[in-house]
Amino acid sequence: MRDRISFTGAVFSLLFCLAVRAEEPRLLQVMLQGSSAAELAALVKRVGGDVTHELHIIDAVGATMTSAQLDRVLQSPFISRYIDDLAPSESPEEEEDDAPCRVRGHIELDFTPDGFRWELYNKREELAILESLKLSWPPALGQVESISIGGKELDSKLLRHAADGTVSVAFADARGPAIKDRSELHVRMAQPVVPVPRQSDFDLDVSFVAGCSDELVPGYVNNDGDYYYNSVSGVEALHRQGVTGRGVTVAVIDSGLWEHDALTRDTQGRNRVIGRYDALTDAVGGQVLDESGHGTHISSIIVNSESAMRDGKPTGTYKGVAPDASLVAVKVLDREGLAHLLDIVRAIQWVVDHRETLNIRVMNLSFAQTPRWPFWQDPVNQAAEQAWSNGIAVVAAAGNEGPEPGTVGSPGNLPTIITVGAVTDSWTPETRDDDYIPDFSSRGPTPSGHVKPDIVALGGHMTGLIRPESQLAQEQPEDILRTGEFVSTGSSQASALVSGILALLVQLEPELSPDQLKCKLITSAEPAINRDGTLAYSPFQQGHGYVMATRAVTLGRPECELPAARGGDSEPLLGPAEVADDGSATLPGLDGAMSATPSEKGMSNRRKWGVKDHIERLPRAAVLPEAAVSPIDWQTIYVEEKTAIGRLKGRGADQ
Repeated sequence: MRDRISFTGAVFSLLFCLAVRAEEPRLLQVMLQGSSAAELAALVKRVGGDVTHELHIIDAVGATMTSAQLDRVLQSPFISRYIDDLAPSESPEEEEDDAPCRVRGHIELDFTPDGFRWELYNKREELAILESLKLSWPPALGQVESISIGGKELDSKLLRHAADGTVSVAFADARGPAIKDRSELHVRMAQPVVPVPRQSDFDLDVSFVAGCSDELVPGYVNNDGDYYYNSVSGVEALHRQGVTGRGVTVAVIDSGLWEHDALTRDTQGRNRVIGRYDALTDAVGGQVLDESGHGTHISSIIVNSESAMRDGKPTGTYKGVAPDASLVAVKVLDREGLAHLLDIVRAIQWVVDHRETLNIRVMNLSFAQTPRWPFWQDPVNQAAEQAWSNGIAVVAAAGNEGPEPGTVGSPGNLPTIITVGAVTDSWTPETRDDDYIPDFSSRGPTPSGHVKPDIVALGGHMTGLIRPESQLAQEQPEDILRTGEFVSTGSSQASALVSGILALLVQLEPELSPDQLKCKLITSAEPAINRDGTLAYSPFQQGHGYVMATRAVTLGRPECELPAARGGDSEPLLGPAEVADDGSATLPGLDGAMSATPSEKGMSNRRKWGVKDHIERLPRAAVLPEAAVSPIDWQTIYVEEKTAIGRLKGRGADQ
């Protein structure tokens, strides 16, 4: 009995200690807003709390304090609003993996004298068991002689050659080769692989047990020498005229910067990184080491000063959109690509505070989070709006949460700024007929009914530099070219391209305000139009259309009607979107202008980007009947654009 009493006593003592420990004050991470950040900071200190973020840009402070301290602070008339649940979780919930496959083929084929190799990566803990593969190739290479996986040659009896010049392999009863981490698929051909063919001439599909599969991407020719997005978006023509962003500073708020010469120096070898700020530690001046890799890739799209090469020769153009722009690198994302709301506000604040001394005209925000508040209450949006009103053109990613409507993230849901969705060129820079808006690109309307994105830009398989030791590089080796460049896709990359184009516009017209720069982009953007004159995508998918640098310079108008975010009494205004019970959205007057048939993913014989290509696709006699189908008068717009181009050339519209 004594032992039992002792045991019970021990349990009681343990429970008592736990109870005491549970009653210890828990620190809250809070944000307080009021009339003055300085007054709020003093108030927090008076009650014994710690000020973590002084955010004068939105008249707020971030602080850590106990519930009792918060209760005392909230009695002050200085406070107009507070958020008390900003403390990061110690063990964030794991996101469910909605893509259980996670077996990927490398973005490039490695051609050998007798065939080619394709690296396969298995990122799952369990083995990936090959179930089948199918291959097609240029007929001049003859038949497939052998296939090996992981150094083990497949039984030739498994190779089934078809009359159409393809070969397929099927493994019964899950007896195919197993891939643990990575394995090399080696195909040997009957004829020597000379000259080296194009990757797009090959089709290669692999399937694994449990429904996992991947296929070879078409790839670009000479992707490491030429990143292609500058030619597709019209940037190269400006480079050849000496328009490279010189004299303009772009601030990139992201995960930091890899100190690569092509990023830290311009085309003349001059240092161009004129500001570095770590918003995570509130430190100025030191290197902002990019642990994630995202920030370096985004910066590379904007400012990479390496020459573009074709056929082994410089083209006179560059890999970055604005290769001579100055750069301010601000770190706010950690190794995992995560950021704290208060750190983001502090990062934007630092940029705004240094806008004049560093001549910051463009700020890139290639991140998005699900909106928690109306746009006018969101602290990040409040800071971004202050940046805009202080003369900085703010560019934000729409997000990668499509294709459902209402998926545009914050800060891209802020009506004022430039929000960018993504287009892919389907690996074919020579034509836009297969350029389309991929499913991942987030759609509008915003929760407040505003039309977003404003424009779409190239964001599919964008090539750029990346720090080799960064998280992205380590996690996605299949997306690293053999020369070390990283290929990534998203509205983040599309936003970076637009930020670079803005730097070019500012170089040409430094007096333009953010509103005028936005007008230049949206009035020159090219919508996707079907053959019958209907819009191939709704404004909630494509905004005003596909941005082109040359059109922004030549046809973009500095004045236009922009959506109002606030009324005359400074009260926030809702947008014009009308949302049905099923979640579908429309706009007043949009009936009849939209196609009821979803646009094709890839090559389309219906869709054209831009009024010019839409009108000129048909013989002149057929233009008017086709144009009459749509409530939008494309013919008149076509004539107006042609007249404007004629004026620039010194000729009339009919010449």
